[in-house]
Amino acid sequence: MSQGATAPFAPFEFMIAWRYIRARRAEGGVSIMTWISLIGVSLAVFALIVTLAVRSGFRAEFVDTILGSNAHVTVYQSIGVDENGRTSRAITDYDAMAAALRDIPGVTRAAPLVKGQVMANYQNSNNGVEVYGISASDLVTIPRIVEPISSLGDIANFGEGIAIGSGVARELGVTVGDKIRIISPNGTRTAFGTSPRVSAYEVAYIFTAGRWDIDRTRIYMPIDQAQLFFNKDGVADEIEVMVDDPDAVDTLIPQIVAAAGDRALVWTWRDASGSFLRALTVEDNVMFVIMSILVLIASLNIISGLVMLVRNKGRDIGILRTMGLTEGSILRIFFICGAGIGTLGTVLGLIAGCLFAIYIDPIFSFVNYVAGGGVWDPSIRGIYTLPAKLELDDVLSSIALSLGLSWTVTIFPARRAARMNPVEALRYE
Repeated sequence: MSQGATAPFAPFEFMIAWRYIRARRAEGGVSIMTWISLIGVSLAVFALIVTLAVRSGFRAEFVDTILGSNAHVTVYQSIGVDENGRTSRAITDYDAMAAALRDIPGVTRAAPLVKGQVMANYQNSNNGVEVYGISASDLVTIPRIVEPISSLGDIANFGEGIAIGSGVARELGVTVGDKIRIISPNGTRTAFGTSPRVSAYEVAYIFTAGRWDIDRTRIYMPIDQAQLFFNKDGVADEIEVMVDDPDAVDTLIPQIVAAAGDRALVWTWRDASGSFLRALTVEDNVMFVIMSILVLIASLNIISGLVMLVRNKGRDIGILRTMGLTEGSILRIFFICGAGIGTLGTVLGLIAGCLFAIYIDPIFSFVNYVAGGGVWDPSIRGIYTLPAKLELDDVLSSIALSLGLSWTVTIFPARRAARMNPVEALRYE
């Protein structure tokens, strides 16, 4: 075999590398270290892919519940003084304002709202709730209400009753057809003080929007009844605006303010949840760095295995060099050993991680069952389940990180093997 006659990564180099990888300890191999390295890389890639999938799923689910149940832009007014000298933020020409907002390109809906915080009562159960007075035609345009995770009753009967979240229904112990009492402490003033305002409403529709805080506190009431109950006849508190592209909502703010008038103030969904989303972004970056370190530590196991392999195969290296193999061939043989372990570990971790992300619901249900429940508290996390969403960019970045680290760390012990002096390797053999 002449020097430099063979092409890089020739078949015999793969054959020798394969024999070294599966050689047993008694034959001068490092089978145990090979398995440790393989399992370490697999678990690291598995953990990285699962973490990225859960991160992406949680963010997507959280944002979707925000955008599917709440206004993308809330339009209200600054404090004004009416003809009687009283200050108020009430919107008197809300129909005209809503029509003007709907005419803006990119705005999909504009719904006047009457809002108030009250107490809901049924028999001996009480619950603090937030009432949204809205028209039936506007209610059916809210995605998470008209197409909830689950529901009872018919939203078409909204005009004949009210719609309540499943959490409210659970706390009060009511179902469709029951009548609940709405109690407001801001009632009628009398000589003996303020008398609370109390009215009874039939439950026509129960929805589960997917966010714990919404399902636990929200009640939708026909806007005319809400105006009557809160003594806000002919006015609205705010206009709920939804747009085609919520991510680009800031570009529509100038047009919305112009259409809403001089006293208009706006509050976007980013203003309401921006700090939480920024915290998620920081957490995402930190988690990626931590999991990358885990992959690096797992890849370093390959170095330990290769160093032991090079030491055990010193005689073989000397023989191969005297037979005519170049330093490049020796380097590639041991590089194939380490890179093969890293590549196989990456593939196994990729398969396991993707399967875990795809079947996370039954897996999580099993874990929750074994733990006796309570593993995931929606009152803290806001959503009911642990979601996972596989993103191509996340999968590719995991693969690139694992292969890049495992292949890079392999070069150093492979170079040491290639530079071994064949005379020294065979001197004591």
